Amino acid sequence: MLVLDANATASALDYSALIAGLREMFAAGVTAPLRHAHGLPRSGEPDATLLVMPAWMGDGSHGGVKIVNVVPGNAKRGLAAVTASYLLFDETTGAHMALMDGATLTGRRTAAASALAASYLARPDARTLLVVGAGHIGSEMPDAYRAALSIERVLVWNPTPARAERLVRRLRDKGIAADVRGDLEAAVGEADVISCATLSRSPLIRGDWLRPGQHLDLVGSFTPDMREADDDAVARGRVFVDGPAAAIESGDIKGPMASGALKEIAGTLYDLCGGRVEGRRSAAEITVFKSVGLAVEDLAAARVALAARRQE
Repeated sequence: MLVLDANATASALDYSALIAGLREMFAAGVTAPLRHAHGLPRSGEPDATLLVMPAWMGDGSHGGVKIVNVVPGNAKRGLAAVTASYLLFDETTGAHMALMDGATLTGRRTAAASALAASYLARPDARTLLVVGAGHIGSEMPDAYRAALSIERVLVWNPTPARAERLVRRLRDKGIAADVRGDLEAAVGEADVISCATLSRSPLIRGDWLRPGQHLDLVGSFTPDMREADDDAVARGRVFVDGPAAAIESGDIKGPMASGALKEIAGTLYDLCGGRVEGRRSAAEITVFKSVGLAVEDLAAARVALAARRQE
């Protein structure tokens, strides 16, 4: 069985190949049940959670499962709160083929899914990307978007400016034009694409900040009480999601639907990649993409990584 640590997993997931792999997988469709979540009671600290995310092709080729342990109490131990692994197996024989670092795979497939959506929803002449949130996922966004769009400049806003500065330095070291922005409203006004990857529980992006032609990517809200954009921002855009789970799990979709600000979801990544729904329809249209992360994306990424290692 192939075993890939974090560095090996990252090196096997080139963004151009990963975006292509995701596009192919969403167009084909796979069996991917909603993730299973199990509470693990703890004494003297917050309860832990076990997440299990399975998916399989249904054609005898590959299946896989991501196992995620979320242990909030690890903060006092000086350990990461989230540990994840991905197991890829042969669907016909059941043989275990590869074990990969789940956190790395998740970060890269999440950024790739946003870039894939933007390839349908952003303006073709988009040049400036604003990254809101300079953490693990946000730091992956510039490379992912540059593999899908002709991004020339990256702006970074983060609640803690020092983290934004670190990301900007890393981008500049790679030859990417990048700058820190302290005024979020002004930064939104400069951007063609706004990608939010935060853990915010209250809206950061306001609808009256948006201008015609922008694309808004919302990644961070994965529970009903989390929000990255207000109702007006969602109402002004034509809204797409990665899959149906977004309407159940994300406050950025569930909240506006409850208030009546969001009347309908235009489509999913399955619809866009399968050609069933049109993406951007005009240069002036505002588009919104909300992702919560799907097991189909994990399986696609694992297959891309396996193929890359076999070609070495």
